[in-house]
Amino acid sequence: MSRTTGPMLAIGAITLINNSIVHNKPVDWRVPIATGLGAVIFAGFEKVAPDIAPAVVYLGLVTIIFTRIQKDVPSPTESIIDWWNAGGKPATQSGSVISI
Repeated sequence: MSRTTGPMLAIGAITLINNSIVHNKPVDWRVPIATGLGAVIFAGFEKVAPDIAPAVVYLGLVTIIFTRIQKDVPSPTESIIDWWNAGGKPATQSGSVISI
């Protein structure tokens, strides 16, 4: 397994869990398909540029943690902060106000 496969799969898993499990959205099957294709592409890219490919994938991992992919679904960091502020209880969002 190449050095980029793990972080690439983590990107897909974080996105899928944040959208589907945490925020009760239907599973977007484009995410696992794109994750698999991205892992294969970056494994090939790593053979061409062994120092640059892992850096790009880790940059993508940090980006996916802090940014929103869909405007109506908070980023994983926002979700964790909302959960923490709710005292560790599952929180539901209605607009910009968290209600428990």
